[in-house]
Formats: sequence, C-alpha cells, structure tokens
Amino acid sequence: MTIEIGQPAPAFTLPADDGSVSLADYAGRKLVLYFYPKDDTSGCTMEAKDFRDQYAAVAAAGADVLGVSRDSVASHCRFKAKHALPFRLAADVDGTLCEAFGVWVEKSMYGRKYFGIERTTVLIDETGVVRRVWRKVKVKGHADEVIGALT
Repeated sequence: MTIEIGQPAPAFTLPADDGSVSLADYAGRKLVLYFYPKDDTSGCTMEAKDFRDQYAAVAAAGADVLGVSRDSVASHCRFKAKHALPFRLAADVDGTLCEAFGVWVEKSMYGRKYFGIERTTVLIDETGVVRRVWRKVKVKGHADEVIGALT
C-alpha cells in the first residue's frame, strides 16, 4: 500500500524509546513522521542529527518529529542517547507501519535484491491527514526542506 496526500494517516501504536507511541499522541499538532533504514548507520545518523539540530524550528511551527525504523527499542535507546535526540523513536519491528505507509520496498545493491525501508518522510497535519510525502529522501538539506513545508 502507498500513502497518498489528503488521506488520513493510518492509526498506529508502537513501542518506543520511552514506552509506547501512537498517532493519537500527536492530535492537535503536526507530525513529521520519518522512516529510516537503520540506527547508527551513516545516512540515518546524519538525518537524525539534522532533525535534532532543526528541532526548535519544528516545534516553533507547531510540529513534532517521530523517527521509525525496524530496529529494537533497545537499539533506539542507545541511538537516541548517543546523539542526544530530542524526539521519540518508534520500533516497527514487525514492519506493520512500514507496510501501511508503503515504505517497505524491494531494493538493490551491487546486483543483490533485498527488502528494506525506503527513506521517506510524511507530514501529517493536526487532524491526522497526510499533507506531504517525500520518498527516496536525500539526507543533505532534507530537514530544511521539511521546515519550509511546515511554515
């Protein structure tokens, strides 16, 4: 399934670095929901640090950030602490949310095919409706682009 602009975001509840997190937790606020492949890899670390560095601007725009990967809660806790991330990280270990948003895709590297998370960011408005989707995100400058869409 692929998520479309203008449709309600799929409801979810997932384990997170601080307990559990659900879409309902963000009712009345915009949510920058970003899917990333793996904790503590180079691109994912750069993306998380960019969102960390821009977090004040995100909050000033009435939004919050939630990172999602298929890593465990323990992995998320280490990643969050190591990089002083001010936002929550959700553990979609079984891939249910990744499937719901259409980010679990077939990839290819060096001729080898495998499934993984396609780096994607979804902007969800205060009422839970998808307002913007960035697919195949290039990390450099992405946080700035998201901030621009929030304002």
